Amino acid sequence: MSHHNTVFSQILKLVPRHEFETLAKAHHKGRSFRTASRWSQFVCLSMAQLTGRNSLRDMIENISAQAHRLYHLGSAKLSRSNLSRINEDKPYTLYEALFSQLLKRCQGHVPQHQFTFKNALYSLDASTIDLCLSMFPWAKFRSTKGAVKLHVGLNHQGYLPEFVTITEGNVADITIGRILEFPKESIVVMDRGYNDHLWYKRLTQKGIFFVTRLKKPEKYRVIERHAVDKATGLTSDQTIRFVSKDKPYKCPIPLRRIGYRDRDTGKHYVFLTNNFDLPAKIIADIYKSRWQVELFFKWIKQNLKIKSFIGTSKNAVMTQIWIALCMYLLIAFLKFQSKLKKSMQQILRLLQLNLFEKRDLMALLRGDPPTTKRFDSNQMVLV
Repeated sequence: MSHHNTVFSQILKLVPRHEFETLAKAHHKGRSFRTASRWSQFVCLSMAQLTGRNSLRDMIENISAQAHRLYHLGSAKLSRSNLSRINEDKPYTLYEALFSQLLKRCQGHVPQHQFTFKNALYSLDASTIDLCLSMFPWAKFRSTKGAVKLHVGLNHQGYLPEFVTITEGNVADITIGRILEFPKESIVVMDRGYNDHLWYKRLTQKGIFFVTRLKKPEKYRVIERHAVDKATGLTSDQTIRFVSKDKPYKCPIPLRRIGYRDRDTGKHYVFLTNNFDLPAKIIADIYKSRWQVELFFKWIKQNLKIKSFIGTSKNAVMTQIWIALCMYLLIAFLKFQSKLKKSMQQILRLLQLNLFEKRDLMALLRGDPPTTKRFDSNQMVLV
């Protein structure tokens, strides 16, 4: 029988140790470690993300139960005080940089998006992670409530979070949207929270297309009307210009207004875009696909630990969120590499149940039966 390391060890090998140590050295602050290390912190918090540990005590007890395997993981055993101190003091920017490294690796294996056009497609949105203001006083949101906000530009090629920023809860979505640099000729789809006519103008000047919903009320003038196939749910396709006192100067370019009625719900939607080449029905379908970013937020909140935190400082919270995002990329990479139709959740469940089993990782994902040793009848005798 061939020998295999634990499933967890094989997952960690997807993070080259020399690259990690280079990043750790670049993002080190304070005194040097004696026995603990950033790699030990990463191993411990990664295990907690994959197994659903809820507290610092729970995390340390779980990793201590696997103490005999820590050597093979290249990790030292951490105490609660050691792990807590590392989370509080050592810069979270290490894991932000690691996220960027893993993202580049995943981008080389992503499948194409579901549409026939070749433009890159991004869904832009933000999700609030609630925090108790008395325990997290740095997380300003409202007078009696704290929060951080996770801003994501989700690439529909593999549904990878290609643009990620974490801010305090009171930062407006459009504030982050304005600073993102999307590739030329890409299509960015977003909800009405990103309504900014000056930004629409700048995106158009950069050669970037956008699809959003028209905010009510908006004053505009119809320049041209286009024929639509009402059997597909389309109600209108128009070229418009804004006519309010200040908005023509902010967005003097013509835009496209598309009306669409959903057959299932009967709800009427009005979309706004600067793309005049794609069919109107494709524009409606692009906005419908924006739901993928909502599913991304739902997935990480339900399956990874970013709602309850093991530390109260900003550094500890950011460390935990960035490691959770790194775990998302590792699971996505396994999905791309295995080329199986299993969902991300199915893969995560398999990993949770077999994390410290000595099995081939790809065989586990394929569903191959485990290889067992031949039983020796003389090895055990019941008298």
